[in-house]
Amino acid sequence: MLDRRRLDEVARCARELHARGWVANHDGNVSVRDDDGRFVATPTARSKRLIETDDLLIVDRSGKVLRGRHRLFGEWQLHRAVYEARPDVRAVLHAHPPTASGFALAGAELAPIATPEIAVSLGEQIPLLPFAMPGSEALERALAAAAERHDALLLERNGVLALGDDLEQALLRLELVEHYARQLLVARQLGGPQPLPADQRSALQQVRTKAGLGPEARGLKR
Repeated sequence: MLDRRRLDEVARCARELHARGWVANHDGNVSVRDDDGRFVATPTARSKRLIETDDLLIVDRSGKVLRGRHRLFGEWQLHRAVYEARPDVRAVLHAHPPTASGFALAGAELAPIATPEIAVSLGEQIPLLPFAMPGSEALERALAAAAERHDALLLERNGVLALGDDLEQALLRLELVEHYARQLLVARQLGGPQPLPADQRSALQQVRTKAGLGPEARGLKR
C-alpha cells in the first residue's frame, strides 16, 4: 500500500532530477508502481524543482487520476509500456541529462560499451529508439520490446528512460548513463574508445547474471 514515506521518496527524486540539471522547465517524469497495481506519478506542467508530496498523483493503469489535484503528464503511455513489459520494474524515470540527451538528439548510440561498470550494470547495449511523436503506438511497441531486455534506453530527441526495482536503482542507472555519455564524448575526441574484447564481455555478462541483472537472470534468453 502507498504510504507517506514512499510518496515522499518520489517527490525527493523529482527534486533531485532538477538539482542535478537533468531536467529543465517542465521536463521529465517520475513514476512508481505499487503492490496493488496503482501508480504514483508526478504531474504535468510543473517544475520538478517545486514538486512536493501533496503534488503527486495516484493513477491507475489507464492513467485515470484516482487522487491528486493536478493533471497527469502526457507521456504516461511510455511508462505504462515499460511496466507492462517488465513486471519486475517498480520505478521509471524519464529525464533529459544533457550529455546523454545530446547523443539522443544526434541520433547517436552510446557505443561501444567499453567499461566493465557499464557492462555489468547495464549490459552490452544502451539502445537508441528512433524518434516518434508522443502517443505513437509504434513507439510504445518499440519501447516495450527494448525494455524487456534493457534497463536504460535512449529516446531519439527525447532523453533517457531508466528502469529499476525501486527509485534508487533507477536513479543510479540514470546517473550511470549520463556519466558514461560524458566519458564517451571525451574518448571520441581523443581518437575513439576501445571496445572490450569478446572474452571479457562474456565474463562480465556472467558477472551481471550472477548479480541478478539482465534478461538471463529473469529467465529470458537472448
